[in-house]
Amino acid sequence: MKIIRGVILILFFAIAMDSSAQQSDEQVRLTAIEFYKKDDFSNAFVVLNNGLKTNPGSLLLAKELALTYYLSGSFEQAARNILPLVERSDADIQIFQIAGNIFNGLEDWKQSEKIYKKGLKKYPQSGQLHSEYGQLLWKLEKPSEAIEQWESGIIVDPSHAGNYYHGSKFYFAAADKIRAIAYGEIFINLESFSTRTDEIKYQLYESYKRIFNPADVKIHYLKKTTPFETSMLNGILSFSHLATKGISVSSLYEIRLGFMKEWFNSNSKTFPFSLFDRMNYLIDNNMFQAYNQWLFGMISNESDHQLWIIQNQDAYRQFLKFQQNNLYRPKKDEYYF
Repeated sequence: MKIIRGVILILFFAIAMDSSAQQSDEQVRLTAIEFYKKDDFSNAFVVLNNGLKTNPGSLLLAKELALTYYLSGSFEQAARNILPLVERSDADIQIFQIAGNIFNGLEDWKQSEKIYKKGLKKYPQSGQLHSEYGQLLWKLEKPSEAIEQWESGIIVDPSHAGNYYHGSKFYFAAADKIRAIAYGEIFINLESFSTRTDEIKYQLYESYKRIFNPADVKIHYLKKTTPFETSMLNGILSFSHLATKGISVSSLYEIRLGFMKEWFNSNSKTFPFSLFDRMNYLIDNNMFQAYNQWLFGMISNESDHQLWIIQNQDAYRQFLKFQQNNLYRPKKDEYYF
């Protein structure tokens, strides 16, 4: 019994010491961050190097040191620091992200691509790595390979916003309206309050205008149209009569409201789709008009939008509270593209 108690005590102190070391490493990292936030990279290097003397095997501090060299503009030194970390068995996703950015900074595209491939082999479910590798491929003028990465990222990690962002922009540029709309609105609900959100709101508005433009009636798809896309397109076009006076926040509200009601009458069981479930919840709880104002109001007519907010302060405040406090999470089993 005494031996067992002794072993337990040894294990307890070993865990406590390990936890203390980790806590110490994190504190060192945070101190370094405070320095480089003020552009005091010299002191950040001092702090991190001293931390690594105390704990030379710390992945956390070694990773932060490579990142700090990168942020300071010392790309060559950053590369020398990050490459050994990429080969470590405990290399995490951030290691591959930092390494990719470092070699992008050096414009060593071959090495950067090698890094992303290695990272995705180890972490095939990482939406972030798919997103960043897709951006590299786009930069290398390989659009078909880029969209494959973004689509793969959406499939394996549907809650990562970046792949929808890049995918929606890709399909908008390619005049593939339904994917531009679907991916754009999913992105907006995943990342609701950023400069990228405003960019995709405008794109979403323009995508609807394109759908109802008679001169652009022929739909251009880069890939074979799926039954979901056909159903969604036909559902939206069935409300073309509401667009005869042009696309505005008011007409889009009526079109989208009609589309949602029709979708849940005819397609929701065939194609369960969490984005539409969220929109239907907003309809049932009298927040859908506020949601559409939030999406399109500033783009459609800024002065009318501001007047609507003044006249509907409680409704708008209720929607914003919902949007901020109820994070949207797409489901893995609803990829219909």
